[in-house]
Amino acid sequence: MAKQADSAQVTELLLQALETERGGIKIYTAAIQAAQNDDLRAEWEEYLEETRTHEQVLTRVFEAMGLDTEAKSPGRDVVAHQGASLVAAIQMAMANATAEAAELVAAECVVLAETKDHQNWELIGKVAEQGGPSAKVLKAAHEAVEQDEDHHLYHTMGWCRELWIQSLGMPAVLPPPEEIKKVETAIGASRAEQAREEYL
Repeated sequence: MAKQADSAQVTELLLQALETERGGIKIYTAAIQAAQNDDLRAEWEEYLEETRTHEQVLTRVFEAMGLDTEAKSPGRDVVAHQGASLVAAIQMAMANATAEAAELVAAECVVLAETKDHQNWELIGKVAEQGGPSAKVLKAAHEAVEQDEDHHLYHTMGWCRELWIQSLGMPAVLPPPEEIKKVETAIGASRAEQAREEYL
């Protein structure tokens, strides 16, 4: 039998995950304002709606587990600070840089936020695998969200890379190969990046 996850730390993970989703809503809202590429803007508008859904999924997890969605923790405070800092970075770029540079900053901020978000959901999936009283609830939540998280992270990483390449005056693939190939895994993202020359 697998060892049960530490319940206090599971609660901490869920608090951080909920705060990450709430911050993500604000980050996408700011990023959409900075987007110059129509395809990217449409992509982020879709991700914003999915992130709102993920927040709702987590809120239902909290209800099912008898947890307080507004409970504080040091880790949650750090996540909130990071999210607010990413929003501030996008706003700073929009106020002080070219529109193209601000779009690039927004893409980088989304990648940073989605890296944490992706890890949260990966860990929620691992907790679910351990069994226990909340395993069914966590497994259902994980299955509802995981594919979206893969998509958000790997596709925005592709956008970020190609926008940087474009800014450097080199030929870029826009939308990126990750979009064209509908990448959903780290391996797929790596293959898409390696195949980018085919799209130039």
